[in-house]
Amino acid sequence: MNMVNLKINGQAISAPEGYTLLEAARSANIDIPTLCYLKNINEIGACRMCVVEIKGARSLQAACVYPVSEGLEVNTNTKAVRESRKVTLELILSNHDKKCLTCVRNRNCELQKLADDLMITDIRFEGANPTVPVDDLSPSLVRDNNKCILCRRCVSACKNVQTVSVIDVKERGFATNIGSAFDKSINETSCVFCGQCIVACPTGALREKDHTDGVWEALNDPSKYVVAQTAPAVRVALGEEFGYPVGTRVTGQMAASLRRMGFDKVFDTNTAADLTIMEEGTELLGRIQNGGVLPMITSCSPGWVKFCEHNYPDFIPNLSSCKSPHMMFGAIIKSYFAQKEGIDPKNIVVVSVMPCSSKKFEISREEMAVDDLRDVDFSLTTRELARMIKQSGLDFASLPEEQFDNPFGEASGAAVIFGATGGVMEAALRTVSEVIAGKSFENVDYEAVRGIEGVKEANVQIGDLTVRAAIAHGTGNARKLLDRIRAGEATYHFIEVMACPGGCVNGGGQPIHNAKDWMDMDIRVERAKAIYAEDKSLPVRKSHENESIKKLYEDFLGKPNSHKAHELLHTHYVARPKNY
Repeated sequence: MNMVNLKINGQAISAPEGYTLLEAARSANIDIPTLCYLKNINEIGACRMCVVEIKGARSLQAACVYPVSEGLEVNTNTKAVRESRKVTLELILSNHDKKCLTCVRNRNCELQKLADDLMITDIRFEGANPTVPVDDLSPSLVRDNNKCILCRRCVSACKNVQTVSVIDVKERGFATNIGSAFDKSINETSCVFCGQCIVACPTGALREKDHTDGVWEALNDPSKYVVAQTAPAVRVALGEEFGYPVGTRVTGQMAASLRRMGFDKVFDTNTAADLTIMEEGTELLGRIQNGGVLPMITSCSPGWVKFCEHNYPDFIPNLSSCKSPHMMFGAIIKSYFAQKEGIDPKNIVVVSVMPCSSKKFEISREEMAVDDLRDVDFSLTTRELARMIKQSGLDFASLPEEQFDNPFGEASGAAVIFGATGGVMEAALRTVSEVIAGKSFENVDYEAVRGIEGVKEANVQIGDLTVRAAIAHGTGNARKLLDRIRAGEATYHFIEVMACPGGCVNGGGQPIHNAKDWMDMDIRVERAKAIYAEDKSLPVRKSHENESIKKLYEDFLGKPNSHKAHELLHTHYVARPKNY
């Protein structure tokens, strides 16, 4: 790697060739404020908050797009720089809805923090401040352009990363806004509700559709039996909302908090992930052995499924017919568990705590019901759960570590890795390999399917069969993979797709971090480390060895892919129009 030498604020620095001034400064622990910048997503120099003074240059330059070069001399804190940043921020604020105290991003807003850092105590300019309607028609997302600062981070996440492209910059000059074609609601487009626009947004212009009021109402209704289930990725991110380092596991405190909030049972969605592997693995084997449609593609991610329905309807037969784990769990709770406990399923309220905003859409799908009972009634994001814990007055850090409730508190390590990209594939391989070989394997770590490379491929030898597998995370990468298959350039037996980059650990419902945090670390990697650490710590690491799942089949389902299993745990998908 070639290095170049430069000076920033008189300090001699060496930085890799190809770095920007912003990256070089950050590597030397010199902070330069940003607003539109988001590493690897939006690097366009539009907001002008990161301007610096460069010796010999006629004007201030945006550090986020200015490349380092040998002998460059830069100042980041001159009078001209400070005044320019302050005026720019005042102009942004002049046209902003400044209802900070009632904003969902209060105290976690990059605009708010900049105003504090730059000591904005008064705004000299008064903008037009037109009030525009809030778009809250979708089941998952709310768009409030009154809080939008036109940074374009959401546009880049949607268009360049996810390739969904349902929002863009519209109009010009003072009329410029972010929106969908023909001023349509996001609900009328091909939006997949992945929520990557939310986690990219530096303000409160985008947020999830709130389900907390409905959950509180159910908890306060004595006639309702309210059950919580928590996804694997939530336990490695929830702590961040309470000041814990990124990737800290708070599984026990999470269970304790839900119990103290009044839930009748607190179950682990991981148990249903093991159930998913039994159903999905059996489905895969059936397709391989009986000449079924291949490659089979996972259906755990509702954002990916909706992306497929809009953009690749010819691949719908390739989708696994399995419901996602939390939907399977809801169906089991309202059937098997209800019978076992003698509870009328109509009185059971299932609340899923998910890292995902698209799960809110998923629970509303017409297909996700059995005997006119919705599988899941409410879906909370990790952020919403954190808000409910704070509303409850619980001191999260002092909560004891408690276990999930039985009979659905036991899960394998294979289930917990569902939270990271490649996890579903690895979990399936752990089971399918032993079923095909007819014996147990000591080594269950399939390293080839791990990591954050956009598209990964692996050939796994199982007896006489070579299973050709592929993994894609982020719908943009899924598009690349499916286009190769369409073109006849690649063939596989099994494909895992997750809608969000990095998988569920980076879902649209996870805690939001600022641009500086994303420069300092790869949050996806840190959360995934915690996922794999929990896998390693568990006594059972294969789904088919989960005793509670064995008992569920013995007592109720019969066997994987049975008639009853199909009634409760499987579904179908539909082609949807491509609307922009």
